[in-house]
Amino acid sequence: MTTRPPSRDWREVVYPEEAARHEAFAALLTSVQAKRREKYGDGRALHRKGLLALPAKLSVLPNLPDYCRYGLFAKPGDYEARVRLSNGGMDIQSNRKPDIRGFAISVLGLSGPGALGGETNRQDFLLINQDSFSSPTSEEFMMLVEAASRGQAAILVAMIRKFGLFGGLSRLRRLAGVLARPFQGFAGERFNSVAPVACGPYAVRILLDPVAPQARGEADPVEQMRAMLTNGPVAYDLKLQFYIDDASTPIEDPTQVWPDDQTPIVTVARLLVMPEAEAPSDFAAQVEHASFDPWAALAEHRPLGEIMRSRKVAYYASQKARKAG
Repeated sequence: MTTRPPSRDWREVVYPEEAARHEAFAALLTSVQAKRREKYGDGRALHRKGLLALPAKLSVLPNLPDYCRYGLFAKPGDYEARVRLSNGGMDIQSNRKPDIRGFAISVLGLSGPGALGGETNRQDFLLINQDSFSSPTSEEFMMLVEAASRGQAAILVAMIRKFGLFGGLSRLRRLAGVLARPFQGFAGERFNSVAPVACGPYAVRILLDPVAPQARGEADPVEQMRAMLTNGPVAYDLKLQFYIDDASTPIEDPTQVWPDDQTPIVTVARLLVMPEAEAPSDFAAQVEHASFDPWAALAEHRPLGEIMRSRKVAYYASQKARKAG
């Protein structure tokens, strides 16, 4: 298919009951976090197991198209960054077990109006190794998190109760398929924000592709990444995938994959992830204590959609509960 030009004709749909729903989500997340604290100690509610904390450098490229040149990407430049690689679950388990993997980036040394008001000095991007999200709304995701906190059998019961026998089983099969897909490693496949952010007047998803992909085979993803880093930095292309219309690239439904063959995708920066040895001795502890939040953002990269709006409330509550830095 022919790639279509980016469109500014996007809009968010804010529902009247959102505020109460998001407060309930925040309360649930902090409750799950408190219960896991009893088992594992302080930590996040989701993406609890941090696998690697790595220093990085982000270089914004020159000569970008006009529709890319907003916020962080307004002009070329180099920025210090920090990266946290993680397993997505709320429990600490073997890295060989199926899980969604997280690739969080915090770009430092910025100065500008923030998405939450006031000024910000950083821009965070939270990515996973999926091209879509598991739930269309925070309400459905909240149900999944609550059930998962009680075990796999509870997920089955909750899905069937909510969607009926066939609808529940269909959603469970889809979720099982996501988790069963072999993970090719942190330098072996694409990572995606799956929910959109603004790029000035445009809307985009953030993509991260390894420049020289290396599939991990049966290796532990942490050991594979460490082995690669012994040869020097690992390079990634940071890309923007642009909204074109509500049908193909919906703002409010992160379960839908944005099609590569129809949407403009532009490489806007190069991320170099450095070996652990190049960071200060307390770097890993700093990263684990730090927050990574899509709302830690420039105003020109404001998170979009109901899932992102729920994160604003829930992530803040989670960070406050664990006294994140």
